[in-house]
Amino acid sequence: MKYTVHKVFKSAVKRTPRVLEVAEAFGIGLNDKEFVVYDNLEIEVNQGDVVYITGESGSGKSLLLRELAKLMREEGKAVVDVDSIISTEDPLIEQVGHDMTSANHILSKAGINDAYLVIRDYSQLSDGQKYRFALAKLIESSAEVWVADEFGAKLDRVTAKAVAFNMQKAAREKGATLIVATTHTDMIEELGPDLLVEKLYMDRIEITNNKRAENQ
Repeated sequence: MKYTVHKVFKSAVKRTPRVLEVAEAFGIGLNDKEFVVYDNLEIEVNQGDVVYITGESGSGKSLLLRELAKLMREEGKAVVDVDSIISTEDPLIEQVGHDMTSANHILSKAGINDAYLVIRDYSQLSDGQKYRFALAKLIESSAEVWVADEFGAKLDRVTAKAVAFNMQKAAREKGATLIVATTHTDMIEELGPDLLVEKLYMDRIEITNNKRAENQ
């Protein structure tokens, strides 16, 4: 399925006395400007693809992730964002799966393997542990599209890579589309993305379709 992303922002400077002084001192123009982040970008994402969006902070990678998620929702797909996952104060082992075995299986995919950890309440977890539990809930969901911005940012790099491998494997097993965005570029091998999107500044973007390359 091809999606077209077009995003333009208008920037206006509030003309306060100090702003006017700076403009006069440094010869800066205060005319309103238009910034094109995505100029009718066409991107093809098929159901079950793993999409890895990366780029420097502020380049627009998170914007692309949100726009793709929005377009897929409008298309009628069930989309779940890891940041929207809601947890209760029950022990982790009670919040996923239909029994202890299935719960442990799901939690282990998200890097939660410690027996003491799975019996703790959500509020007792560190930020990294909460993030991994949210990923476990994402894996358990019946959504067609899994979305994770700043993927792995709260994890150390070793854990992030291990979780990345498990996430893409779980997504492929369930036929879910996995879309992640992150400044980190060290998870390509683990995620094995079908589509690698490198967002540079302004409207510059590089897209590598690994599935197409493999088929050639």
